Amino acid sequence: MCLTCGCSDNASPMLTDLQTGQTLSLQAVHEHDHDHSHDHDHRHDHDHSHDHDHDHSHDHDHDHRHEIPTAVTTQRGRIIRLEQDVLAKNNLLAERNRGWLMGRDILALNLISSPGAGKTTLLERTIRELGSKLPISVIEGDQATLHDAERIQATGSKVVQINTGTGCHLEADMTARALRQLDPPLHSLVMIENVGNLVCPALFDLGERAKVVIMSVTEGENKPVKYPHAFRASQVMILNKIDLLPYVNFDVDQCLAFAREVNPSLRVFQISATRGDGLSDWYA
Repeated sequence: MCLTCGCSDNASPMLTDLQTGQTLSLQAVHEHDHDHSHDHDHRHDHDHSHDHDHDHSHDHDHDHRHEIPTAVTTQRGRIIRLEQDVLAKNNLLAERNRGWLMGRDILALNLISSPGAGKTTLLERTIRELGSKLPISVIEGDQATLHDAERIQATGSKVVQINTGTGCHLEADMTARALRQLDPPLHSLVMIENVGNLVCPALFDLGERAKVVIMSVTEGENKPVKYPHAFRASQVMILNKIDLLPYVNFDVDQCLAFAREVNPSLRVFQISATRGDGLSDWYA
């Protein structure tokens, strides 16, 4: 049980391949007990000795208590150790995913947002307008149902659905299993639509090239300062549904000021995924 966000392993995460109809349990993967091997050249474009037989620790400025037995919740030192173990293992697997993707020259983007911000609509339109020029594969993350994956399948794109049960985010091991199932082609694009949530998805590296945080003008301009880590961890921000600006009380300039206060280097696209405004810049 994650004491911070309430996600739990009580319901086994499931992966569904929409192309074959095959459904696989990810329970063993989610418990971090799997062998994460890839047949590829693990190339990185930098001088970095990448030895996976060492303690791959990462410092995080959040208190993300994950898989902590109740019996040790009062033992502060042990709690911190367990947090570091889980996050370090996730980050190690994320680095392996990143190497696998780089070795195939695949661009992977991790889309995070609140529910209803327009991630799936943006994906549908992007695939329909770019899919003939660039192969696009999709990993869909939701707690339940195949609804979004079926929408993506209707565009002709390869898609797998990960249902996390009570879990509130995707993790690097789930992503690795999904990538093996999808087997995206060389020189292609993989879009990961994370579970709708601006908290935990921002904390877990999946091996993507960049996180893309999406918000809409119906959510309130103070979202970047209310959920700063999501915007700080992202390289790109999409402000969606700008076609609704005449009908909502939303200050675009204030929203962008808040976003750049949290992350001055954030690249921002203002779009309407339904009407098409701003999409040429996003595609470019």
